[in-house]
Amino acid sequence: PPIEKFMSRLRAMGVGDGHQVVVYDGAGLMSAARVWWLFRLMGQENVAVLDGGLPKWQAEDRPTEDMPPVPRDRHMTVRFQNQLVRDVTQVAHASKLGDPQIVDARAAARFRGDAPEPRAGLRAGHIPGARNVPFTELLNDDKTMKTPEQTRAIFEAAGINLSKPVITSCGSGITAAVLALALERTGHRKWSLYDGSWAEWGMFPTVPVATGAA
Repeated sequence: PPIEKFMSRLRAMGVGDGHQVVVYDGAGLMSAARVWWLFRLMGQENVAVLDGGLPKWQAEDRPTEDMPPVPRDRHMTVRFQNQLVRDVTQVAHASKLGDPQIVDARAAARFRGDAPEPRAGLRAGHIPGARNVPFTELLNDDKTMKTPEQTRAIFEAAGINLSKPVITSCGSGITAAVLALALERTGHRKWSLYDGSWAEWGMFPTVPVATGAA
């Protein structure tokens, strides 16, 4: 969303400078990682993701409530972190040079181009030179994240050099944030997210598309 819209919504929710923010969603881990990335993009460091989300919280019989909160507006300072986001031009450059590395979070069949895209008008396949790490491989059965050691091994098995920069991508910029969060947990700090992801790349007729395995 536009920066001011995002910040206005946060202020109305009572989120401001100095607060520790914990993000969760109803799927275990899906959109919460995207919100985590948005906070980081705005320069907010005190943000975490609830491992396993609301499903795990409820499975453990932890307390919940259904009363709407009554927040008061607070100020949040924006310090936009340009290094955490990439556009189609930057990704096209990385694709040609092989640096930074590009990692796609989509399912393997979509990455290979064997499965149709859920959005009309998009070509099938992947960004040339990209590697595939389906985001589901980074999660346990209860949707909690695998350990940093397990995560590191998964990325390395996919051919990712974790000593070098990485651009994460997916279908629309949502599960790419799961990859970014996973990289962050391994101690990797040289990551960025392709916000347009395949919804943008697959639509443009002027950029190349690869099919098959990486």
